[in-house]
Amino acid sequence: MAAATGSRGSRLLGRFWPQLAWPMLSGAQGEEGSAPMWKALTYFVALPGVGVSKLNIFLKSHHGEQETPEFIAYPHLCIRSRPFPWGNGNHTLFHNPHLNPLPTSYEDE
Repeated sequence: MAAATGSRGSRLLGRFWPQLAWPMLSGAQGEEGSAPMWKALTYFVALPGVGVSKLNIFLKSHHGEQETPEFIAYPHLCIRSRPFPWGNGNHTLFHNPHLNPLPTSYEDE
């Protein structure tokens, strides 16, 4: 029964395949008149999207200073089997003293 259903499905797909594939292939062949469509998409979709993203970043950056989360000394988070090869060996490479704690606590405290 499953083999009969599978062969019938492949026959249906085989019959409709040229109709399904033609619209996808026509855009990939460099059809005449596609340049105005891409130009319009650039100006009306991509550039406004970049503008909205920049506005979002601007508004979030002027929102205010975020509060430092409470330090909880989980033993599995600050494992130092050997010191880091830069600085004093206790700070990560991109260490932020307000957000990244040392193994004992935040530096600000």
